[in-house]
Amino acid sequence: MENYKSNRVLSLYSKLLKGEAVNKAQEAKNFEVTQKSIQRDINEIRTFIQQNDIENGFFETVVYDKSKKGYVLNKTELPFLTKSEIFAVCKILLESRSLVKLKMESIIDKLLKCCISEEDSEVISKWDMGVAVKEQRVMKIEYEKLKNSETVKRIIQPVGILFSEFYFYLVGFIQNIDKEKEFKNKDDIFPTIYRVDRIKNFEVTNEKFSVPYKDRFEEGEFRKRIQFMWGGRLRQVKFKYKGISVEAVCDRLPTAEIIKEENGVYWIKAEVFGDGIYMWLRSQGNDIELMED
Repeated sequence: MENYKSNRVLSLYSKLLKGEAVNKAQEAKNFEVTQKSIQRDINEIRTFIQQNDIENGFFETVVYDKSKKGYVLNKTELPFLTKSEIFAVCKILLESRSLVKLKMESIIDKLLKCCISEEDSEVISKWDMGVAVKEQRVMKIEYEKLKNSETVKRIIQPVGILFSEFYFYLVGFIQNIDKEKEFKNKDDIFPTIYRVDRIKNFEVTNEKFSVPYKDRFEEGEFRKRIQFMWGGRLRQVKFKYKGISVEAVCDRLPTAEIIKEENGVYWIKAEVFGDGIYMWLRSQGNDIELMED
């Protein structure tokens, strides 16, 4: 008898999910029960929906639609952010470096309190990739390369998530790769950068990895040196800047150090990761002259 009732409730719920209307009189006739039984089934479905975690950004409820002469599933977009969306907004704010620390912390604190419960604020980090980074769990990913749209499979040790130039990036050390064959520099000891939207599939495994304290990944220090999200070795560049705002250069390159200034021309050095620095230097035209690498 219990299985019969369960099948009936599931059948009604399935209809609602398909966008169909549930007519009490018709369903009571179909299942040979009273309309009160069907009403109890609908109430149970309502309770189930309300108790479910609202993580998809929508609130669902069962309402009576007069035009359809039956109950339908009504989906309404929630007026607040989901956990994943809050994680993304907080990450963008932190990476922007546009506000002083106290102001930034105040905004993030208010954002969390306005959007989610106190309990949920403690689990914002449970964005799947964030969990892998925090708990040092190995990930398997399928990644579509920018060049030729080739898809490769990688096993990585994720150590950070960064936001830059409109995209999120996952930073990790590759386990299953022949560096001599795949890398320009086989002795490269630095992590690889993956644009999150190009990760087609991923799995967070139960395998843990550990990094010695002296070798731990420091996201803040890494972020100072990689402004353009391109792979490559750690290098020091020196260049002359002849433009009108040396402050803009220092803001763009947090490790920039002015060596000297002469007649409005600045000699600058900066420590950076990757080859992306050259794209930026070239984009500045005659304002920048590369001195040495």
